[in-house]
Amino acid sequence: MKRFHDIVVALGPLGVLLFAAAESVGIPNPGGTDVLVIVIAASQPSQAPLSALMAIIGSLAGSMVFFEIMRRGGEALLARRTATGRGAKLRRWFNRYGIVTVFITALVPLPGLPFKFFAACAGALGESRLRFLWVLAVARIPRYLILAYLGAELGEESWPWVRSHTWYMAAGAVVLTVLLYVLIRFADKRRAPVI
Repeated sequence: MKRFHDIVVALGPLGVLLFAAAESVGIPNPGGTDVLVIVIAASQPSQAPLSALMAIIGSLAGSMVFFEIMRRGGEALLARRTATGRGAKLRRWFNRYGIVTVFITALVPLPGLPFKFFAACAGALGESRLRFLWVLAVARIPRYLILAYLGAELGEESWPWVRSHTWYMAAGAVVLTVLLYVLIRFADKRRAPVI
C-alpha cells in the first residue's frame, strides 16, 4: 500500500483524474477515489482544489461511459442480477425512487447501497442522460470538495473525522435528497402535457 501511496502522490491531480475515471467505468482501484483525494490534499495542500476538480471530472466522465454501456445492453444483465434476492430489492428501490437513488449513493457512500447498481439501473432503464449527469454532478461536487478540504486541513486525521461524522453526513444527504426529490417532481409536473 505504501508503494501505491507513493505513486499516487507522485502523479498528483492527474493520478486522481485517471483513477476516478477508471473507478467510475467499473475498474476497481485500491482505496477508491475518496482516499486518493484525501491523500493528495494531505500531502500537497496547495493541490487540494485541483485534486477535487480532477476527481469530479474523472468521476463524471467515467460514469457517463458506464451509463452508455448499460444503456446499450444493460437491460439483459440487469434482469439477470435483479431476478431475486437483494438485487430485486434494490431494483424495486430504483423503480420507486428513480434517479434520487443515484444522488444518495453518489453523495455519501452507504454500506449496502452500491452506487454502481443504481447507475446501472439508470442507464439500462432509460433515464435521461442529461438528468443523470446533472444529478451526479450535484452529488460529486460537494463530496470531493469536502474531502479535499478535509485532507488539506486535517491531513492524516481526515479519515477518523469522516468515520466519526458519518451519521451527520448521512442526515445531510437525506435533507438534500428530499430537496432534490421535490425539485425533480416539480420539474416533471411542469413538463407534463396538459390535457
